[in-house]
Amino acid sequence: MNLADMLTYADIGQLTAIAGRYQCDCKRNSKHDLIQNILITLGSRDFMKAHIQECSPGDLRFMNMLLFDERSYFSLEDLLAAARQATFDETVDKKGSYRDVVARFKSSGWIFSGPSQQTRYLFQVPIDLKERFRDHMGEHIRERVVFSIEPDIYRDEGDMSALDLLLLLRYIKDNEPELNLEGALYKRYQQGLVNALHVPEPLLTKGGWTFGYGRAFEHYPPRLALLYDYARHRRWITEEGSRLKLSHSGHLIVEEGKCESLMQLYSFWLRLYKGAIPNLPSLIYWISLCTSEWVTVSSLQESVGWLIKPFYYDDASSILEKRILRMMLHLGLIRLGETSEGLVAKVTPWGKEAAKPKQLM
Repeated sequence: MNLADMLTYADIGQLTAIAGRYQCDCKRNSKHDLIQNILITLGSRDFMKAHIQECSPGDLRFMNMLLFDERSYFSLEDLLAAARQATFDETVDKKGSYRDVVARFKSSGWIFSGPSQQTRYLFQVPIDLKERFRDHMGEHIRERVVFSIEPDIYRDEGDMSALDLLLLLRYIKDNEPELNLEGALYKRYQQGLVNALHVPEPLLTKGGWTFGYGRAFEHYPPRLALLYDYARHRRWITEEGSRLKLSHSGHLIVEEGKCESLMQLYSFWLRLYKGAIPNLPSLIYWISLCTSEWVTVSSLQESVGWLIKPFYYDDASSILEKRILRMMLHLGLIRLGETSEGLVAKVTPWGKEAAKPKQLM
């Protein structure tokens, strides 16, 4: 429902609170007058821009989470969880403070209770406000982006991840490589596998980051770890004793020579990384919006870095470049190059389409 519909179902107490929040000049005992004045105020051209400029980063992160959530209704627990995720200060651990966030957005006309008996204890965000917020938030984020010249040489990996997934299966079929006591391939097999793929990666060294981005991330470089986890997810590979082998379905895939679609790999990547980066879909959307032309990655850090919550020893800068942009490159979503200004990025046509929230497709 849109804002006008939700205002109609709202009780006069919430309408009065919203009118007071925006200092609407209207009769507080007239529901019709309250609704009309609230619609005029929130529907004005300058309202959304001013609202975004006045909001704290935490409040913007909270709205960003609701904006990209595909659910039509939220429970109070859902909203409290979103408020908690939006708060990057780990010292804040009071449920009351998160309730204050929810109450503030309710009194600001962003959150409404459901209209029916079945949804009265659930909450909604007006669809038209979400659309307007997305447009103005995009302008707010793009303000800090610095455009760059096209690099002389850049990387565009296209659909090579899908091709390398098939090569991974073929390597396992031909070699049935050995696993060590930790359940990982011995280094000589890892090196042989990496050498067989279109896109090589350096093997992990001891002391590196070993958790949070999938099970295989502990043992293999990021791109290979994603392909390995995907093959295991599809049950194409099986760890039998000290050997890695293909399952029956894995053999069928190799025999057919059928490549998996990038969209399936992309969707799996979003699920795999959501524990460490809960708002990953929104970050990809904003990145795609900012990189319609070549832009510097340093300015991209300025424009979207405040939306990225550090994950243990991974800070926002490391997450953006290593966990997001590099993986977007591997999945064919962006191109990366080097200029005198440093690392630069540009979204691909496929990346622009894949980054769209489902409600915009």
